[in-house]
Amino acid sequence: MELHQLRAFTTVAEELHFGRAAERLHLAQPYLSRTIRALEEDLGTPLFRRTTRRVELTAAGAALLEPATRMLALEQEARSAAVAAHEGRSGRVRIGFAGPSAHVAVGALARAVRERDPLIRLEFLPGRYGTSAVDDLFHHDSDLAIARFIGPPAGVASRGFATDRCVVAVPAGHRLAHRAAVRFEDFRDEPFVALPESAGSVVRSLLVARCQALGFAPRFAQTAPDSWTSLALVAAGVGLHFTTASAVSHLPREGVHVAEIADPLPPITVFLLWRDGDVDPALARVLETAQDVLPTV
Repeated sequence: MELHQLRAFTTVAEELHFGRAAERLHLAQPYLSRTIRALEEDLGTPLFRRTTRRVELTAAGAALLEPATRMLALEQEARSAAVAAHEGRSGRVRIGFAGPSAHVAVGALARAVRERDPLIRLEFLPGRYGTSAVDDLFHHDSDLAIARFIGPPAGVASRGFATDRCVVAVPAGHRLAHRAAVRFEDFRDEPFVALPESAGSVVRSLLVARCQALGFAPRFAQTAPDSWTSLALVAAGVGLHFTTASAVSHLPREGVHVAEIADPLPPITVFLLWRDGDVDPALARVLETAQDVLPTV
């Protein structure tokens, strides 16, 4: 039993007329008749009762019609799925990201992908900061990442879509809370709340480098898993939190004062990152959509 035989059978069953069925299938009527006879011989039973005036389904033909129709629908579904995957209209894209501002970008991208390519399945991998996001790409644990860097990271393809700047969050009652801007020298002996070093945060690395250039190491009093927890700990008076303006702009700030950094700092760029040379069609479609939703800066 072959698909072309089932297609011929279902068409004749719908038309109950070999001539009209042959016309629909763009086949010569004798060829269609031979196809049906071959199917009947394979099954060992007639599927149609033929007279000079009409064509009717036999009991065997009536029993075959529903599963034959289902098989043809599955064949079309399989064909469509393969074509969609080849064209990038279906598939899976894993996105690593971290931080409240990245959540906003991910939300905008996810909405646009859902509207344009609803068969593409996005899988979100939160908590991937900076270098850890790049490591995931290297190890094929993700396909796309949103992360902050001072410049494009080596070894991956990238496109910057936003810029950011560093700020410091201090408890409302802290000695620096009345200052609009502070310097790194002001951080000497101050306790900090920060992501763990293993998180790969570029912002934490920048704080360490600038303080060490002044002859001291920042004192990390408490680690926190994310920006939400960090600001809550700042509000509780546990310490200062060196972060980005976009991060604090999306978080509750009751009990927290945010000061600018007076010392010159390079701008931080928010990048889309992916493996250079990755030819996955679904990833290509998501990157194309991202170009519209998160345009290059």
